[in-house]
Amino acid sequence: MARGSAPERSLERRAEAADALEPSRRGPAARGGSRPGSGPSELSTPRRAGRRASARAVALDVLCRVERDGAWADRLLDARLRDPGLDPRDRALATELTYGTLRWQRLIDFHVASASHRPVGTQDPWVRALLRLGTYQLGWLDRVPAWAAVHEAVELAKGRRPRGAAHFVNGVLRSLAARPRPWPEPMAGPGDDPLDVLALRTSQPTWLVRRWARRLGLEEAEALARAMNERPPLVLRVNTLRASIADVVAALEVAGARAGSPRYAAEALVLADAGDPARLPPIEDGRATVQDEAAILVGHALGPEAGETVADVCAAPGTKTTHLAQLMGNRGLILAVDPHPGRLGLLEEACRRLGATIVEARPGGAAALAGDVGPVCDRVLVDAPCSNLGVLRRNPDGKWRRQLSDLSRLAATQGTILDEAAGLVRPGGVLVYATCSLEPEENEAVIEAFRARRPDFAPDALPAAVPAACRDAPDRLRMTPARHGSDGFTAHRLRRRP
Repeated sequence: MARGSAPERSLERRAEAADALEPSRRGPAARGGSRPGSGPSELSTPRRAGRRASARAVALDVLCRVERDGAWADRLLDARLRDPGLDPRDRALATELTYGTLRWQRLIDFHVASASHRPVGTQDPWVRALLRLGTYQLGWLDRVPAWAAVHEAVELAKGRRPRGAAHFVNGVLRSLAARPRPWPEPMAGPGDDPLDVLALRTSQPTWLVRRWARRLGLEEAEALARAMNERPPLVLRVNTLRASIADVVAALEVAGARAGSPRYAAEALVLADAGDPARLPPIEDGRATVQDEAAILVGHALGPEAGETVADVCAAPGTKTTHLAQLMGNRGLILAVDPHPGRLGLLEEACRRLGATIVEARPGGAAALAGDVGPVCDRVLVDAPCSNLGVLRRNPDGKWRRQLSDLSRLAATQGTILDEAAGLVRPGGVLVYATCSLEPEENEAVIEAFRARRPDFAPDALPAAVPAACRDAPDRLRMTPARHGSDGFTAHRLRRRP
């Protein structure tokens, strides 16, 4: 469970952007000659009293609070998108602007600095956020006219302190708008660190790109860095407790959505032309739910069977828990615990919506559960809290707040949870440890240290339901956005000796 994987509604809101805009996915885009009068009216009209909410104002507020307060963008944006003044296109635009700006923030700052006499770091935070927002539209979004991006940014700046901010914003953005597209990528010069320049070009932290290059090689590191900035696909997991795959595909077609074939998980559907996913009948009535293919395969890595006793020790918000119930055909028992009582409500709501009747939700952690029931579980899933560095497409603000030192701190917590969860596994039972991270400290190193403490656990081959293309060892699931087009996930499967 990454930093609490975002509730499904956040992913659904985020996916709306796919049908509203078509940004360049490689960097600053070429632009056709947009001119005043050529763009959509909702992009060219500043908000007035009594008019509907402004998508750009929502995005600006989220970006400011992410930087100022350390708020998580997905949770904050989800709350703001409930504004009844936002229509579906407004929500799509606000979503695209927020996540696109955060994904490309470092490279955006490079372009802003080239057009400003004030260093980016010395600008007022809201001015910096507004310049980032405007620059993203100018350089990355083909379907937003340049004049509209500049005009709306200036309107948002008017009447705010410091005095002269609107004039400053206007000058910087007009300077950028006048530059021919596509904007050139930064290139390494004499004496420059090529990995630092690569990190700048791909808008990633240098420390992270340096690690990827050392571990994967330069070519694959660049591919991963660029893939981490792609907009993630909208993937549904068909809930076979309520419907067949054919039934859901037919319902989606009636609703005007196109469902593509699964790539790796048999119960997955990759959607296009979905509009607002939250309003699709199969999601509303529990025949399907939003879940990436990599997360789906974590359930298959555990491979629970009907009639077994299973524990999910970091269970909220319940997406993986309900999948386990689905794989078990709703026969057996799933003990689902989470140390955050407030999040158990999300788990219970997911179980009700998807018809997962064998889940027993309990507050607390693995240690408390093991103390209550002992080593009685046939299978245990540890979907551990982690750095989220494998899901930067969905949580791009994470890369700007994470530091290298976080990995050792998280690994200590992960090792503790794994030790506690091991107390639930019966002799001969299976333990799966998963993270939405690709970093060795949170994965291989945690497992190596655990096995040194618990030699009664040994690597166990993944079931056939996990495709060979998704394994980098017989007992290890590894999926990345560069290789698989999925979220970045790692999962190790262990078996306790009889």
